[in-house]
Amino acid sequence: MSDETPRHEYDVVVIGGGPAGMTAALYGTRLGHRTAVVNSGGGRAAMMQEVHNLLGVTEDTSGMEFLSVGREQLEEYGCDLHMDRVQSCSATDDDTIRLAGNQAEYDAKRVVLATGFNDVRPEPPLPRTGRGLHYCLHCDAHMFVDKSVYVMGHSESAAHVAGIMLNFTDEVDLLLRGDDPTWSEETADMLDRHPIDVIDEDVAGVQNGEDGWLKALEFEDGSVREYKGGFAMYGAEYNNGLARELGCDINDDGTVVVDDHGRTSVDAVYAVGDMTPGHNQLPVALGQGAKAGIDIHFQLRDFPRDSDLLAEQGDVRSDEVPGIPDELLEQAVDFHTYGGE
Repeated sequence: MSDETPRHEYDVVVIGGGPAGMTAALYGTRLGHRTAVVNSGGGRAAMMQEVHNLLGVTEDTSGMEFLSVGREQLEEYGCDLHMDRVQSCSATDDDTIRLAGNQAEYDAKRVVLATGFNDVRPEPPLPRTGRGLHYCLHCDAHMFVDKSVYVMGHSESAAHVAGIMLNFTDEVDLLLRGDDPTWSEETADMLDRHPIDVIDEDVAGVQNGEDGWLKALEFEDGSVREYKGGFAMYGAEYNNGLARELGCDINDDGTVVVDDHGRTSVDAVYAVGDMTPGHNQLPVALGQGAKAGIDIHFQLRDFPRDSDLLAEQGDVRSDEVPGIPDELLEQAVDFHTYGGE
C-alpha cells in the first residue's frame, strides 16, 4: 500500500456481506461501536432465487432483495459499507488488526470473518442454478414434495441426501455421472434396500421447460429421465485464507474452529456463517452473527468500568457518559423509532 492509500479506523470490521456478517455488523452498530462491513460482492445468499425457512420473509423475496434491505438497515444505523476485497491481514503492536484491501486499509479492534464457502459445482451440462440445480437440502427439499428428484454425487453425503429425499417423494435417482462410488459397504446396503435408482451414465444434455425450469436430463446411453430438480453433492471450498493468515485453528474439512459465540482461537477474531461448522441456514447464520455481535459488545463497551480501572481512574464522571460515539449518538437520535421527542 502507498502512503496515499486511505486508512479507516473502526472498533469492528466485518469481512463479508452475507446474512451472518451483516447481522454481526448490525449488533455492533446498534450497540454503539464504530463498525464497517467490507464486502467484495457475490456469496451464496445472493444467488438464492427465493428465501426459504426465514420466518417473516416470504418466498417471493430473492436473496439479492433480502441482502439489499439489510444493507439499507445498516446504513441507516450508521454502519459504513465498503465495496472492497481484503487481500491480507496482520496484527499490529497495539493489539489492532490491520486489513489490507484493494481500495483501502482498515484497522479494527475486533474482526469478524464471514467469508463463507463456495459450493463445488458439477461439470456441465447442468440445469440452471435455482431452476433445477440446488445445493441446500434443508432449504429446498420442501419444493420437491411428490416430484421426481435427482442427487448428483458419489460420496457418503450424496447417498445420505438421496435417502433423506425419500421423506418427500417416491422418485429419487442417484446420479454417479461415470464416477465410482466412494461410500461404505453399509451405505451401499442402505441404497440397495431403499427405492433409489443409482444411474451410472453421465449426463449428456439438459431439457428445460418454457418457464426455464428443468424438465429432463439426457444421458450418454440415450435415455431421458424427467426431473423437477435435484441436488449437487460435491463438497465445499471454504474461504478460509484470511483465517489461516491470522493463525486461526482450522478443522480438517476447512471450517474455522469457533466457540459458541463465534470466537476463534485468535484473540479479537471471530468467524460466523457458512465458514464455521454446522447447518448452512439463514436463521442459523443470523443467530451466529447476533451472538458474535453481543459478545464483542461485552468486550468493547466502556461501562460499567471494572474495579481495576475505577481504582486507577476514579469514579465515572457524568461528562464521560454516554459511551456511544458522538456520530452514532446523533444517528440514533435521528433514527428514533418510538414516539415523542
